[in-house]
Amino acid sequence: MDKLKMHAPDLTQRNIDAIAELFPTVVTESIDADGNPVRAIDFDALRQELSDHLVEGQQERYQLDWPGKRAAAFAANAPIAKTLRPVREESVDFNSTKNLFIEGDNLEALKLLQESYLGKVRLIYIDPPYNTGNDFVYEDDFAESRADYLARSGQKSEMGDRLVANTEANGRFHSDWLSMIYPRIRLAKALLRPDGFMFISIDDHEYANLKRVCDEVLGSSNYVATFAWQKTLTRRNDATLVSTAHEYVLCYARDFTVGRFNRVGTDAKQRATYTNRDGDPRGDWLAVPFHAPNLRPNLTYPITTPSGRVLMPPSGRHWSTTKEKFEELLADGRIYFGKDGDGMAQRKKFWSEREEGMIPWTWWPHEEAGENRGATKEIKDLFGGEVVFSAPKPTKLIAKILELIPAGEDDILLDFFAGSGTSADAVLRWNATHPTKWRFIAVQLAEPLEPGSAAASLGLSSIAALCAERVRRAAAALHNGTIDLEENQDRGFRYLRADSESALSVLRSPDDLAQASLDELTDSVKPDRTDEDLLFQVLLDWGLDLAEPIVVEDIAARRVLSVADGALIACFADEVTEAVVREIANRRPLRAVFLDAGFATDAARINAEQIFREVSPETEVRAI
Repeated sequence: MDKLKMHAPDLTQRNIDAIAELFPTVVTESIDADGNPVRAIDFDALRQELSDHLVEGQQERYQLDWPGKRAAAFAANAPIAKTLRPVREESVDFNSTKNLFIEGDNLEALKLLQESYLGKVRLIYIDPPYNTGNDFVYEDDFAESRADYLARSGQKSEMGDRLVANTEANGRFHSDWLSMIYPRIRLAKALLRPDGFMFISIDDHEYANLKRVCDEVLGSSNYVATFAWQKTLTRRNDATLVSTAHEYVLCYARDFTVGRFNRVGTDAKQRATYTNRDGDPRGDWLAVPFHAPNLRPNLTYPITTPSGRVLMPPSGRHWSTTKEKFEELLADGRIYFGKDGDGMAQRKKFWSEREEGMIPWTWWPHEEAGENRGATKEIKDLFGGEVVFSAPKPTKLIAKILELIPAGEDDILLDFFAGSGTSADAVLRWNATHPTKWRFIAVQLAEPLEPGSAAASLGLSSIAALCAERVRRAAAALHNGTIDLEENQDRGFRYLRADSESALSVLRSPDDLAQASLDELTDSVKPDRTDEDLLFQVLLDWGLDLAEPIVVEDIAARRVLSVADGALIACFADEVTEAVVREIANRRPLRAVFLDAGFATDAARINAEQIFREVSPETEVRAI
């Protein structure tokens, strides 16, 4: 039974509803006094609808705009006081893997990755919330001050508190969704290589808006295509008017003039069109017309068939080549006049000489790119028959994308809406069956799982935990399966968790440290942080790859962390002796970092700097 509303009707909204029915183009969105999005009327547009002449109003321009756009742009640029902390117990093959799994808000993660992966990512695939009315949307508080934003993003809010439901009651406001996706696309763009691509799954609710955002951020000239993916084979008879069988995968290049796609496999139908009708020793061939549109005098000349008939190009067309080139092709047996030698001239296109594969097209049928039921089965098979995640994407969809990208060494796929972990799973499968070494960076918020759900019953606390567990199980399934894996196949990942900064002070050079008091320096690092926590903050500050190999060593009776074969050496011991400083300097690393409080006196700190100047002047020395 419906409940009585027990309040007077909102006449303004009723009037807006009536206007919207008559003039839907004048309805827009605005922000009320409390900062909430509300439906509103564009009165200039309404005046024009009711006028028989041109109404003057604000200057028109072609642009995508919505309430909160400027704040969303600010959110993309605002700094954050965050770091990434390694979690060894959640990782797989921590010391050797080059894959990363990041638990945390993807807006923060994208900012943290800017220095280390600027212009280094080959492929981005994301499957963001579709704004269907029930999706959870990342809530970024754009209304607060810069200081409040830094305080909140630094350490005060819990991860789960950053989610709100953009429900039907909220009107499925486009502005909310646009404010969520806009800063993330801006930050992601900076991570792409010049020959990189971004693929985004989306449905009808926000496809048009997403394309306009991407046109603005990535450039309309870098738009590649919109692929139609056949997501289901089942027709829903309870659907309103039409049952939807497909979704979209929007594709943009970082630079359309540089990006390239592979050709794709040849299907049986295409192969069957090549035959050898005249026993040519070069094998099967396809007859293609020897004429082309337009009238060019130098390409218009008589051709005599073997039967003696004289041919001219069809009306309004000319031959494909000059007479001299035609004579060469004829002498080489590459012109065909039909089985009786009396037909129109055709050119032979040999199967053995074709460019390998076919040009990709925008239709992705389920046989090639998977579908919803298959995706659900994939995850059920990994979790003992349990449905632990609703509406996952199939790994075949990601494989369809990987098929397009010419693979190189250590190419990176970034997915910052990792969800159930489909992309990471697909990368592992692809590398296992292809001569590639794709790396993945997966980012997922620790959104709590519903108590009593199938995933929670397995001991999983959040979607991030579920995602990581899927990747672990997928790697184990490959290892225990029938695929003959290479011994050095990377089936692991480093688990990193977004958290507040480890150091209370910034990374500083020894010159900056001399005036600092020892009392200040003892509090420069938070007490719950390990030396690996500090190391990863240093890697971020220096813009180094977070997957570089790390070796723990003992140098002069002190624990030392060596990164990338000594490219960076870190010693965060409480007591840094002259012996450890000198031994590190003797190794001549590119970079060296120490803990402020590790130096007993100002003189010891200055002496350490002097040792590096004498022994390894090229080393960049810092302290935290």
